[in-house]
Amino acid sequence: MVIYGVALLAFCYLVGQIFGEYLGSWLGVEANVGGVGFAMLLLIVVNSWLEKQGKLDSLTQSGIQFWNQMYIPIIVAMASTQNVKLAVSSGAVALLAGALPVAVCYFTIPYLTKAFKPSTEQ
Repeated sequence: MVIYGVALLAFCYLVGQIFGEYLGSWLGVEANVGGVGFAMLLLIVVNSWLEKQGKLDSLTQSGIQFWNQMYIPIIVAMASTQNVKLAVSSGAVALLAGALPVAVCYFTIPYLTKAFKPSTEQ
C-alpha cells in the first residue's frame, strides 16, 4: 500500500532527526547535525534491503517515490537555510567548514567520473 511507503519515510525521518539531535548535543552544538541526511541514508538502506528481500511492492514503492519527490527536497531546503544563517552568524570557521567540502567535491567529481567510466571497447 502507498501508506506503507509514507510510514517508512516518516520512520526514517524521525530516526534521522533523533540521531541528528543526539549528535549535535554530543558535539556541543545546540542544533540538529545532519538529521535530514541521516534520514535519507537510512531510507536508501532500508529501501534497498526491502527490495532485496522482495517485501517492497509497487504501491509501497510509489508511496516512497511520491514523498521523495515532494517532501524531502522541501525539508532539505529548509534545513540548509537554517544552517546558512547559523554559519554566517558563527564566523569564518563555520563558513570554511561548509565551503571546503563543496569545493573539494566540485573539483574531484569530474576526475572520478573519468577514472571509473566503463570501457565501451570489447
